[in-house]
Amino acid sequence: MDKCIGSKIWIMMKGDKEIVGKLVGFDEYVNMVLEDVTEYTYVNNIKKVNKIKKLLLNGLNITIMVPGGSPVNYYDHEEKLEENIA
Repeated sequence: MDKCIGSKIWIMMKGDKEIVGKLVGFDEYVNMVLEDVTEYTYVNNIKKVNKIKKLLLNGLNITIMVPGGSPVNYYDHEEKLEENIA
């Protein structure tokens, strides 16, 4: 995680929420401070996007972290794969 400080990170949360932002810092409980954050919330297959300047994230709610990742790039790639299969 130390190598990720100052870099973009994609975080999948419990529930239907994903967060992408620049990692500023973290503690031993994986609580994180992020800046230039984009929050994606999915409700009934509808994506809601919220921009946040700075965010303190509770580490207990994190399920997956992807350094340098982005849900936009991942889901676009996944849709293209499904189109090629069909």
